[in-house]
Amino acid sequence: MKVIFLADVKGQGKKGEVKNVAEGYARNFLFPRQLAEEATSANLQQLQQQQAAKQRKQTQELEQARQLAKSLEDKRFAVKTHVGDGGKLFGAITTKHIGEALRAQGFDIDKRKVALAEPIKSLGGHQVHVKLHPEVTATITVFVEAE
Repeated sequence: MKVIFLADVKGQGKKGEVKNVAEGYARNFLFPRQLAEEATSANLQQLQQQQAAKQRKQTQELEQARQLAKSLEDKRFAVKTHVGDGGKLFGAITTKHIGEALRAQGFDIDKRKVALAEPIKSLGGHQVHVKLHPEVTATITVFVEAE
């Protein structure tokens, strides 16, 4: 019997897959637990529409991430901090500080998307990567300045 999985079923299939399973397994296990539904022509058509809508949404998100990356590339982000003798920072500049600097210039980007290999501990310009989408990464310049 051909079924459309509505949820991931270990050893059988993932959500959205269409597979052949034993009729007894489908009627006695999958259908009562609402893990799958019968693959009728109407259900298959509905599945195709859902997958097309999901694809359109992913394409739109990718395009928005690319536009945001372009707008980030030419901006300068300044982070002010306390500085001791010899230009040494008190503490370090972390993703939280960079996220606040991005928000101050109108970019709503979560601090978890900012990728720092290690915290910034010196004055001057630093290249920082911001992962906007699994396929889109922007490189921004963060200038650490004395307060």
